[in-house]
This record gives sequence, C-alpha cells and structure tokens, in this order.
Amino acid sequence: MKILSRDFTLAERILLVLLSVVLLGLLYYQFVDQPVRTSISSARTERDSLQMELDTVTAQVNQLSSMQSELDQLKTQDNVNRMASYNNSKAELALLNDALRAANTFAISFADVTRDGNQIRRNFSLQFTASDYATMKQIFSDLTNGPYRCLIGDISCSVNNQNDVTGLSVSATATFYETMVGGTPDAGLPADTSAEPDQEVSSFDSAVVGASGANASISF
Repeated sequence: MKILSRDFTLAERILLVLLSVVLLGLLYYQFVDQPVRTSISSARTERDSLQMELDTVTAQVNQLSSMQSELDQLKTQDNVNRMASYNNSKAELALLNDALRAANTFAISFADVTRDGNQIRRNFSLQFTASDYATMKQIFSDLTNGPYRCLIGDISCSVNNQNDVTGLSVSATATFYETMVGGTPDAGLPADTSAEPDQEVSSFDSAVVGASGANASISF
C-alpha cells in the first residue's frame, strides 16, 4: 500500500506556526495568566479587609486610651460633695437612678454596710452599657458632682459591637460614705469595727459610679 505524502509549502508552514503560537497563547491565558490575576485580586481584597479591621481596632484602642486618661484624671479630682448623715440609703438610690437614666442597661449589687467609728460605708459593684463614651462620661460626672460623697474603686470598660451597633460595657466598684454625726441609729446599723469608736474621717478622695437604663436591677 502506498502512503501518499508531500512536503508542506512555505505558506502552510507559516500558517502552522501561527496556529501553534495562538494555541500556546490561549493555553497560557487560561492556565497561567487568569489564575495569577485571580490570586492577585483575592490578595488585594483580603489586604483591604485586614486594613479596615486594623483601622477599626486602632480607633478602638485610641478611644479606650483616651477614656482611661480622662477617668484617671476624674479619680484624682478633689471631691466637694458632702458626707450625709446615716441613714441616707434612699437618697443615694435616688441619685443612682437619676444618674443612670442615660445608660442602656445596668445592674447594681450592694454589699453589707460597714462601720468604722463615725464613718459608714455602703460598698457596691455595678455594670452598665452605654451607647457611647460621652454617655458614660456624663453618668460618672453626675455621680461625682452629686450631693453625696462617693468613692470610686476599680473601673473597666470595653467596646462591644453587636448587630453592627457599637457600644460600651462598663463595670466598676464604688462606695457611698455617710457619717454617724447627726445620724439616727436603727436596726440596720452595723457593729463598729473601729478600735477608736469616736474617730471621724474628715476627708475622702473623689468618687465616681455609673450604670442604668431600660433594663436594670438593684439588689442588696
């Protein structure tokens, strides 16, 4: 059997070379260029997303740092409010409720009342949420500038972001101070733990407390 064969002409050879180049270009575009471009685009998108998260975290850190600085200054201010006579618990609760109306939620828990000479302490812990820093600051300011002496203990604050709404969660310990000078003993008056019952404390540091809102609870 005779196999027909012939040499390609110059034009056919040129055409085959061109077709080969086109095919190689298509293969390069499909399996090299496009995957690389897709990877680069994904990397850029992830980079932008990470940068946005970093900017958000940086802003929150700066905000918390600013809040902490102002709270530290607030705690070192001189307290000009007075120490009420025992038993002033109802007025102090009214002050708390008035100061905490701006909060979204709050919870307050009072410890047992203590007595050291003529000094009465009402220790309590509180937690509350606020829409923004200005609200938290106003709550603390109202309590600090209230008519009854209150001493701040520890304050912690964190930024929450739930359902795309940013807010603050705050917790603190604080103490209302009263004096037995001008006070009337009652069944709730605790035993004197002072070695010098007649000793009277004349000055205290400034105070801050905070928390309240629509959902609230107070327990003794």
